[in-house]
Amino acid sequence: MKSAQRGKPTLAVEVTNVSTHGFWLMLGDMEKFVAFDNFPWFREASIAQLTEVDWPSAQHLYWPSLDIDLAVESIDHPEQFPLLSKV
Repeated sequence: MKSAQRGKPTLAVEVTNVSTHGFWLMLGDMEKFVAFDNFPWFREASIAQLTEVDWPSAQHLYWPSLDIDLAVESIDHPEQFPLLSKV
């Protein structure tokens, strides 16, 4: 007898450091810096909110408590994503 798979699998993501300028995400074996200048909606988030992040697919990140979806590519190339928040 084989048990059915529970839930849907997610990739490993971790916030490794937070500074006044942004925070670092470890996505598998890649480390990315999320600058508050490019992603200002994270600036006032608590550590608990920042670290509650899901990586449901290779190119998609989601912060449920902040209701923020982010394309992984936008971290590397924010200039290619013109719909940045202007606070």
